[in-house]
Amino acid sequence: MTEVKQKYALVTGASRGIGRAVSVQLAEMGYYVLINFQSNEEAAKETLALVREKGSDGELMKFDVANQEDVNQVLEKWIEENKDKRIEVLINNAGIRKDQLMMFMSREEWDSVINIGMGGFYNVTRLVLKGMHLNRYGRIVNVVSLSGIKGMPGQTNYSAAKGGMIAAAKALSQEVGRRGITVNSVAPGFIKTDMTEDIDEKDFKKLIPLNRFGTAEEVADAVCFLASPKASYITGQVLSINGGLYS
Repeated sequence: MTEVKQKYALVTGASRGIGRAVSVQLAEMGYYVLINFQSNEEAAKETLALVREKGSDGELMKFDVANQEDVNQVLEKWIEENKDKRIEVLINNAGIRKDQLMMFMSREEWDSVINIGMGGFYNVTRLVLKGMHLNRYGRIVNVVSLSGIKGMPGQTNYSAAKGGMIAAAKALSQEVGRRGITVNSVAPGFIKTDMTEDIDEKDFKKLIPLNRFGTAEEVADAVCFLASPKASYITGQVLSINGGLYS
């Protein structure tokens, strides 16, 4: 009887919201989930408990995606100590909003959003790519935003970060396609998560043809499709999940 080899997936910003929903669905797909978080360990433990409820397993990985030294100390160390294990799915989900009109935006508000989005993409993806190359298989999915496609007032920093991740994914997809690695992005619109708690759904849903905010699970459905073998001929693409708000 052939032994089934354990599959590994890394989800950044996995303690809550979309990252948690994706982690749970990856567990359902049979993945051992590496659950990245920066500060909320209790929430990350809740994600791990949900992963285990699905009959899979995982572990917590505490690091700040924007801090290259931090990423290297934790993720690079894990890769070095687990040479027999391959992370075949990477979900770049970590991100923050610090909305402000450009004329009033502080350098910190600009840098922190860009560093987590674009810097995090670089710091994490670079380390995981080597194993995918050796394995001749990989799925990378960036969780971006409607803001990265359309642009949103008050979100010059966030739109720049997410738009940059979209462009980076398109370029990387052309570099690694011959090795069986796909790189795609999903662009959620208004989704019910901690990040949209300050947005009044009653007012904004009128703008959405489906007349409601989406759920984290609906985003996770799309992410996990792109992370699956079924999406083997899809790469360099951006899938909008916004209820018809913008296409």
